[in-house]
Amino acid sequence: MTSPRRYTLSLSCPDRVGVVAAVSGFIASHQGWIVEAQHHADQTAQRFFMRQEILADSLPFDLGGFREKFGAIAYEFQMNWKITDSAQKKRVVILVSKPEHCLYDLLSRWHSGELDVEIPGVVSNHETCRRFVEWHDIPYYYVPVKSETRQQDFDKVMHLFETMQGDVMVLARYMQILSPEVCDRYLGQIINIHHSFLPSFIGAKPYHQAYDRGVKLIGATCHYVTSDLDEGPIIDQDVIRIDHSDSIDDLVRYGKDIEKTVLARGLRYHVEDRVLLHGHKTVVFR
Repeated sequence: MTSPRRYTLSLSCPDRVGVVAAVSGFIASHQGWIVEAQHHADQTAQRFFMRQEILADSLPFDLGGFREKFGAIAYEFQMNWKITDSAQKKRVVILVSKPEHCLYDLLSRWHSGELDVEIPGVVSNHETCRRFVEWHDIPYYYVPVKSETRQQDFDKVMHLFETMQGDVMVLARYMQILSPEVCDRYLGQIINIHHSFLPSFIGAKPYHQAYDRGVKLIGATCHYVTSDLDEGPIIDQDVIRIDHSDSIDDLVRYGKDIEKTVLARGLRYHVEDRVLLHGHKTVVFR
């Protein structure tokens, strides 16, 4: 059964009395039907966060009309806000290197309809996954990244993302460090899966680092990419317990399962507008 079309309003603003009443009152005054509502007040930052889903057909205007009419309230409460339409699927551009398990998982979820997005293309610095991706009728773009042409190569990646009209770039085990220009240009639009429970074991070979330290838990972290390596705002994390009998190969094998789950979950939160950014932190309405 197809879900009814919804508008999703998400916002943050300085915390004060009357925010919920103003927003809900505005929607009710236009006979809008709120089907999901969540909010959070950060007492330390004195900031308020809200997400509401509204049945699109219950309102007498479209998104343009909503933006025009809601503008006065947003201005009064100094809101950072946006509203999106569930009928307009997010365009997800996937970047991948040779570890393919996260790519396979995302395409499987997309093919089955579990991940309700459009995938206009996959970009890779290897040819390994071409046949698999093209079997799904998705364009595959090979962009090798070399040290002597690194900036030009990332310029090609940015050009492809723009040409495909991407909304979000997903690094599904893309084993290249993006240039600061890419990170800054698409701040809040690039999602990465790191095979470690950040902030522990950043950088390369985190499972080897974890093994050497004798940790009892390993995990994976889905986060937004910034120019600071593996330090972007965290969207989702998960862990699994291990012990002294587990080898490095065991850790890698366990970790792949966590990586797939955490990346898919983090991406879903993002495309459903459940993640609100605030500095180095996120508020995630699950």
